Amino acid sequence: MPVYEIRCPIPPKTVDAAETLLLEFEDTRWSVAEDVLAGTAAIVGLFESEAEAREQWARLAPYVRVCGEPEVRELADTDWRESYKLHFKPWSIGRLHWVPLWERESYALPAGHEVVWLDPGMAFGTGNHETTRLCVERLVALAEAGEAAGRSLIDAGCGSGILAISAARLGFGPVAAFDNDPDAVRIAGENAALNEVADRISLHEGDLRTGFLGRQWDVVVANILANVLVAHADELVAAVRPGGLLVLSGILAGEAEAVRARFREAAPGWAVDSRTMGEWADVALRRPQAG
Repeated sequence: MPVYEIRCPIPPKTVDAAETLLLEFEDTRWSVAEDVLAGTAAIVGLFESEAEAREQWARLAPYVRVCGEPEVRELADTDWRESYKLHFKPWSIGRLHWVPLWERESYALPAGHEVVWLDPGMAFGTGNHETTRLCVERLVALAEAGEAAGRSLIDAGCGSGILAISAARLGFGPVAAFDNDPDAVRIAGENAALNEVADRISLHEGDLRTGFLGRQWDVVVANILANVLVAHADELVAAVRPGGLLVLSGILAGEAEAVRARFREAAPGWAVDSRTMGEWADVALRRPQAG
């Protein structure tokens, strides 16, 4: 099947803003390519047809500062897969590994470790963005502290499902995930099936008002955007069970203090900490035990 690449140059100084925008769009077919040595940058998309590439660019273009016209070219299947292979290598945190699907037969997984297989093509990505890694580090730390088995977890705004799949692999359960985009829910289900955890993850369509299903969870993970998190602080806090943990990501480092302040207001008495990774930050809040 042919794959069409659409590429549009952007000013290198706008790379961070472009990455933030793509995170908001939650479409993993888009990425930012930067050549620091050459001093160039571009937004790149991969689509199944030229018409779809141009249609999706028309949706994105009004929000992007560009310095040239987009170009579309057809890639042979081997071209784009080989391109991904050059840039996408396995990575791990603790005992959880994220490995490209083409290494499934050759990857040596250490005894007692778990793996998430990634097909970084049209709809999964690599999971290696700082916002995702910040969340995954929290989940791995919980699992290593014995806080996974029998602990319920919900991934709010699940996108391609990588956090819910990682949680299932780490032993959390029951695991649920939701997104307000039905295509994201479908894709997350396909990725869960790829990793043979579809029967361990409950997926549904919903937003931050309806997606928690009227119940509380031991762990709530929301890798979205700072303004969305702040706007729905009350709903997010209400979804956490006594003794549970709320993990927030998708936050630019410069926005972290405002997010912390809003959630301290929404959740007085909860323990709060935050970390940064590159240009991004997370905020985690632990709800006190009841009584």
